[in-house]
Amino acid sequence: MDISAQLEREFGNWPGIVAEWGKQRPDALALDDGETQISWGELSARIDRMAVQLLDDGLQRGQAVAILGITGIPYALAYLAAIRAGGCAAPLTTSATPRQLANMLADSGAIHLFIDSEKRSELLTSEVDLGSAQHIMLDSAGTDAPALGEWMAAQGAVPDIAPPLPGDAFNIIYSSGTTGTPKGIVHSHGMRWRQSVTGFQAIYSENARSILSTPLYSNTTLAVFLPTIVHGGMARLMGKFDAGQWLDAAQQMRATHTMLVPVQYQRLMNDPGFDAHDLSSMQIKFCTSAPFSAELKAEVLRRFPGGLVEIYGMTEGGVVCMLQAHNFPDKLHTVGQPVKGHDLKVIDEEGNELPPGSKGEMVGRSPTMMSGYKNQPDKTRDMEWRDADGNLWFKMGDIGIVDEDGFVQIVGRAKDMIISGGFNIYPKDLEEILMQQPGVADAAVVGMSSERWGETPVGFVVAAPGAPLDLDALLANVNAELGKTQRLSALHPIDELPRSHIGKVLKTDLRAMLAQTAG
Repeated sequence: MDISAQLEREFGNWPGIVAEWGKQRPDALALDDGETQISWGELSARIDRMAVQLLDDGLQRGQAVAILGITGIPYALAYLAAIRAGGCAAPLTTSATPRQLANMLADSGAIHLFIDSEKRSELLTSEVDLGSAQHIMLDSAGTDAPALGEWMAAQGAVPDIAPPLPGDAFNIIYSSGTTGTPKGIVHSHGMRWRQSVTGFQAIYSENARSILSTPLYSNTTLAVFLPTIVHGGMARLMGKFDAGQWLDAAQQMRATHTMLVPVQYQRLMNDPGFDAHDLSSMQIKFCTSAPFSAELKAEVLRRFPGGLVEIYGMTEGGVVCMLQAHNFPDKLHTVGQPVKGHDLKVIDEEGNELPPGSKGEMVGRSPTMMSGYKNQPDKTRDMEWRDADGNLWFKMGDIGIVDEDGFVQIVGRAKDMIISGGFNIYPKDLEEILMQQPGVADAAVVGMSSERWGETPVGFVVAAPGAPLDLDALLANVNAELGKTQRLSALHPIDELPRSHIGKVLKTDLRAMLAQTAG
């Protein structure tokens, strides 16, 4: 197979190309997780053996394969094997609670769960119903669950799979750990091909050496991992971000590409050893998932070699904007321009399109839009906006202005969503748990600025009449039911929540109270 020619096509066999790299570059390094390294030949052979076993176990075309654990080579193999087998990778959020994870697993429809020992122990002692999915261990074997090496098909096994079609499911990404039924964002093979292949030949090649320190269950990570792999490069996977370890690894491997969220850039800039490390091999640094201040961008441009590209978008799709900060240093207050083939409009609260230069909610459309939320058509419809010609657009959830040069400035949020450490937190989920607590008559959650996380959730609670609240105990009880990234940093008592004339909680007023307190 001429891989270069395949990568020039409008659509192709993504897992087939990955398998072909194993034949053409068998001795080249494919994955490194700090403990183990694996060549392209080994990677291809193992995902083939895993794919064969998945099929022998009854995996159906398009069916989910769930994965839960710390990012590393076994995790990446499970993800790639699910796609190689014609299934759909369903990475689950490690920070979610056992109940949340059980909901995700049930929603996915998976009959396989690749899991590590720590998460399995947590789930088995939680008394939640995990269904009947078979467990395969990503690390050591369990008493009743095989290790990966024991489970996979015999050496030399190769799956006989029809090539994927553009509409086939590639993966399901669960958007935060929610307390009810989670929203599973389904991406198709066509969407992932356009996102990781089309137009990326100038950025990635078999010489790419990417270092990734965000979890593989996050679309943030996949935005660099998938292009690196399909172009035959090498990916260094870090299970947990540590600024010093990241700098050492990037220097040692001569990293060329990376994806970091803003708080990680800030920690690198603050690390006393940053300027002593040789990062001259870096070609492109990406950033996404959270607000990236113009001041921090400027510092990164000044001190960190290589180009800096900020990506604005949603896991669901819609419009994607990119800011090539190194080429547009006077536009650092923006998130750049819509990329080729992507469209953006600004609408008012009634859904009417606004003229250029107006401030309003942004809607976008592009070739990289989700197929929908799995099993939740109502929530999918809530995302949609249609123009006068009936074309489908997605609501981006942000208030923006497009300047005279076509650059987009984010000036607020249409939704209440909090972005903490690059992860989306939906206040409604936290408010529902607060309202379930004894003695709480009313509650609201807003985001507060945090130097460490960008934002952190903070709650306001109104006590029921005659029910004095123990805020410390209340905070502990609520956080015990939340995923790690969702936990409240603080609770504040309030006599009455500020509301509009139609009863809507005025969260702007609550944020102002927090700012005044901080001041």
